[in-house]
Amino acid sequence: MNYIFIDSLNGVNRVGIVENNRLVEFHLEEQEKRIVGNIYRGRVANVLQGMEAAFVDIGESKNAYLYVKEALPKDVLYNGRIYKISEIIKSGQEVIVQVIKEASGNKGAKLTTHIEMPGRYLVFTPFSNKINISKKIKSSSKMENLKDIGKRIMKDHMGLIFRTASEGVEESVLKEEYDILYNIYSKIEKERNFLPCPKLLYKEPSLAYQIIRDNYNESIEKIIVNNKEIYDNLILTENLYPFKFSDKIELDTEFSISYNTDIQLDLKVALQREVSLKSGGYIVIDETEALTVVDVNTGKFVGTSSLGDTVLKTNIEAAEEIARQIRLRDIGGIIIVDFIDMRDKDDVSAVLSIFKKQLQKDKIKTNIIDITKLGLVELTRKKIRRPLAADFYKKCPICEGRGNIIE
Repeated sequence: MNYIFIDSLNGVNRVGIVENNRLVEFHLEEQEKRIVGNIYRGRVANVLQGMEAAFVDIGESKNAYLYVKEALPKDVLYNGRIYKISEIIKSGQEVIVQVIKEASGNKGAKLTTHIEMPGRYLVFTPFSNKINISKKIKSSSKMENLKDIGKRIMKDHMGLIFRTASEGVEESVLKEEYDILYNIYSKIEKERNFLPCPKLLYKEPSLAYQIIRDNYNESIEKIIVNNKEIYDNLILTENLYPFKFSDKIELDTEFSISYNTDIQLDLKVALQREVSLKSGGYIVIDETEALTVVDVNTGKFVGTSSLGDTVLKTNIEAAEEIARQIRLRDIGGIIIVDFIDMRDKDDVSAVLSIFKKQLQKDKIKTNIIDITKLGLVELTRKKIRRPLAADFYKKCPICEGRGNIIE
């Protein structure tokens, strides 16, 4: 069964996606703390020439940071010239910025001046006049068709990015969504010059809204909500979605993931270092500050025909599970996967093909970079939110995260 659940408990929303009865995404939302996607009128607190960055006061407890690349206007970003942060921005200056990464540890939130407002089928980019298309859309004819549609629906030279979900969608639906985002931005523009500063100009919709917006499709059998207020709000705001889901949404005040053994088991495994595979093999996931390392082992699986067949079956099963764990654990940044060595190039291609296919189910951009000379698979996944473990664990004050203590 495929479904989305929104479990609200004591002011915290637990939002997840279940595909084929397996938990593939899970997020905790404390509404007042989540700021990714928010747009602010901030004031530059200071400019760090040596870091090519500026700290910006957006009204949060920590100043956010803005790198020179994110401060440059997009029309000069790729002109070949190297700019210094002091040429772009000055202390005391007021700037319109958007949060693209939550604060973490001692770091404040990361900002950009390249405002983007995502919808289901497209992303509205008011500070760019270009029409871009998701790289996952491969057909040249479909790309040309979307570009033509983009030219017809675009207003005031404000650009857009067609998301993967836009493929095959009628022009009227795409235009409706563009107009909705255009009107929201127009309201932001009217607010930008009013005091005080710093000021929140736009708050990104709730996580529940985002999950439904980005993941709802015909395969979703139902949306379970256990909170009447959230349920009513979703029904009332259905007109903001470019699709209808009211016939799939269910209010079940008795629903709780605390009593769902399948979800609890998947969550328990997602917080463990070792993940068992059905065959008897297992994977080990080690998350460090710099990168995440995943190791694949045959474990108890000895196969039935040959070593090569055993290795191939283990790696294929591991590739599917690793893709799910990356998405479920919300692992971002650099990821290194050490599959079991394969001598046959066709086997390597088969495992990588399955791995890429599984990773494509993830809405967050993931890129397989290369295979190193040592046979390690390198990939990167965009960091947006804190990893799943950060919502459940805090650093041990005794070992300080090392996992060992001095005897």
